[in-house]
Amino acid sequence: MENNTLALVEEAYGIKIIPELYGNGHINKTYVTETYPRLIVQEINTNIFKDPVSMMKNIIGVTEHLGKKLRACGKDSDRYTLTVVPAKDGDMYKSFDGKFYRAYLFIEESQCFDMVTPETLRLAGLAFGEFGKQLADFPAEILSETIPHFHDTPSRYADLLTAIEKDAVGRAAEDEAEINFFKEYAIFYGTVTERLADGRLPLAVTHNDTKINNILFDADDGHPLAVIDLDTVMPGSRLYDFGDALRTGAATAAEDETDLSLVSFDKEKFAAFTKGYLEATGDAITEEELDLLPESALLLTLECGMRFLTDDLNGDVYFRTHRPRHNLDRARNQIKQAQEIEKMLPELHEIVNNCLQK
Repeated sequence: MENNTLALVEEAYGIKIIPELYGNGHINKTYVTETYPRLIVQEINTNIFKDPVSMMKNIIGVTEHLGKKLRACGKDSDRYTLTVVPAKDGDMYKSFDGKFYRAYLFIEESQCFDMVTPETLRLAGLAFGEFGKQLADFPAEILSETIPHFHDTPSRYADLLTAIEKDAVGRAAEDEAEINFFKEYAIFYGTVTERLADGRLPLAVTHNDTKINNILFDADDGHPLAVIDLDTVMPGSRLYDFGDALRTGAATAAEDETDLSLVSFDKEKFAAFTKGYLEATGDAITEEELDLLPESALLLTLECGMRFLTDDLNGDVYFRTHRPRHNLDRARNQIKQAQEIEKMLPELHEIVNNCLQK
């Protein structure tokens, strides 16, 4: 943040900002204030979020709804959900150079976890399950799509087919095995979107980026506090959030691990997250959603793998790469994980049933 812009942002909010970047986020630039109560101040990445006004309208609507629910339960809404702090002249500050800045109350004495253990996954399941339950009566249809077709798996497959046809950097022949793998699953990609369209699945408020480090935990006793990073809150299916949380949380290796013998899916972690999630969600989840919980982990893994392969075919224009054919490595990794999940589906359904009985 340039000093002249920094000064204007400080004036817009009546605060003093520490000029060094805070945290390790990769999308928005994040700062924290010197003044108390401390605020998180972010410069929104408008290359990714092209309509920040609609995005903030989503976030404000969802956090205000959560705040009312929390206060009704006697909880401190400033601690258990994000609280948007408006600038003097609006919800955000727009600088002279067209950049958008927003502020949240800083949730003190909190921590994030990057290490994924069964217990932290159970707690993450509680957090994301509670998030979904509290928003079950929010009218999801009024939310904007901040990134259109984000978890629209058939659309992601169409993107892959386009990339194959264009073959922009001449990689399609080398990627033939991976291309054929994803073509074999084409009939499966509409599992969620078709059911949303015909009403078999309810439209819900979804987070769409359910990594464990998007939850703040109490620094003292470790219980979950607030679900954060709400930029991708959109209308969708709860299955997107459940499946994506397990795609990363129950993976036995990093998503770019090249030793595929290390890549599998941890049933113990799946069981832990499912236990916490169903405990918190309660009767807010439908029978149709329950029946598809294991398949959602497979679907979201396939979707992410397709996105990696699409980017490889397009010349690595979306995901940041650190070595030649990095996206192809990522795609192969997700293919292996998908194969492992598919073999485990009967056991994963049994785990869901056991959690429901308990």
